[in-house]
Amino acid sequence: MSSKPRLQVVKIGGNVIDNPSALASFLQDFASLTGPKLLVHGGGKIATQMAASMGIESQMIEGRRVTDEESLRIVTMVYAGWINKSIVAELQGLSCNALGLTGPDGRIVLSKKRAATPIDYGFVGDIVTVNAESLSGLVQAGFSPVFAPITADAAGQLLNTNADTMAQALAIALSSSYDVTLTYCFEKKGVLLDPNDDDSVISSINPASFIDLKEKGIVSAGMIPKLENALKAISAGVSVVRLCHADNLQKTEIGTKISA
Repeated sequence: MSSKPRLQVVKIGGNVIDNPSALASFLQDFASLTGPKLLVHGGGKIATQMAASMGIESQMIEGRRVTDEESLRIVTMVYAGWINKSIVAELQGLSCNALGLTGPDGRIVLSKKRAATPIDYGFVGDIVTVNAESLSGLVQAGFSPVFAPITADAAGQLLNTNADTMAQALAIALSSSYDVTLTYCFEKKGVLLDPNDDDSVISSINPASFIDLKEKGIVSAGMIPKLENALKAISAGVSVVRLCHADNLQKTEIGTKISA
């Protein structure tokens, strides 16, 4: 048994954020988790819908958003504003002392703009460092940080950042001081052997089986970067990594476990 205090990092996917009743149920479960905890949320379709209402077309490449200057304004407003503060307010209503944050707040997450080759994703940030000391201080002060996936570079340029990667980086940074469990919650019961069969959950994935599943096309599109993040976390000191349905956050034996 680890002598470190336990801490839970939870990432909630966009499809749950798009569904108010599913989100409300998930936030009740998150609020009732005991001990220190931290939430990272994605953006869902709200940013795409807002962009469309303003006549701005959203461009996606392999499931990743291309962020031009106009899109950056929209995702910052939606992710760091409306979604983040709605979640924080709802958690406060559930007696969870949530604190809404983005990467630039306290310079907790520093990123750099992704290189324009081979694909130019625009204002997209790759994480460089996490200030674990500042983040631990907030947790120790009794806050449950709620992170929107917006970061900035050293010069202060805002950048759109993958929420799965953000959860992984925060979990790894905190694993030096805490016994960290990282849970990716989304609309599926886990990683599925057959995408059309919700009950075909793969109970465990390691680096070798991930390569096999990828080569067979069983895991594809957005599931590939999610699993790459999960595998990186387990190899870099995070104690437990799991992918599960948002309804099963507290059912720790359900879902897909990641092993080194």
